Amino acid sequence: MITDEARRIIRDFPLGVVATITPDGRPVASPKGTFLVLDDTTIAYGDIRSPGTRRNLLKTPMAEVVFVDTFRRKGVRLSGTTEIIEGESVRFNTLKTQWIDVWGDLANRIKSIVLIHVDQAKPLSTPPYDDGVTENEMIALYRDKYAKMFSEK
Repeated sequence: MITDEARRIIRDFPLGVVATITPDGRPVASPKGTFLVLDDTTIAYGDIRSPGTRRNLLKTPMAEVVFVDTFRRKGVRLSGTTEIIEGESVRFNTLKTQWIDVWGDLANRIKSIVLIHVDQAKPLSTPPYDDGVTENEMIALYRDKYAKMFSEK
């Protein structure tokens, strides 16, 4: 279910915006920057300081996450049920080694690991692709745009 392209996007741009539902039924989105793909149907993030998202997931264990490759202007939307693996459990410690491999010392701040068991994965792309713009053209456009933004400072 999680395609190679989705894996690439999550690996290269691991900041996912997680949508959950508050206890009073309101939608809320929160960025999480420590995502990993664990297998073909599971993504996860290390919960460092997300008390609101945690509260929401304990009440309604479902989430949707959006990842975007800002240069290609393509992304993926993944949704599914969630599972919170508490810190210091055997399973937590086993999983945490993957975060240590990627983020080093930052992984030591993880309090729990939130798994999302993906049941839907949808690709995202910007409308210029509908008009025939190529991926290389899109990358060149955004490289130039970001270069100008940073050179003006």
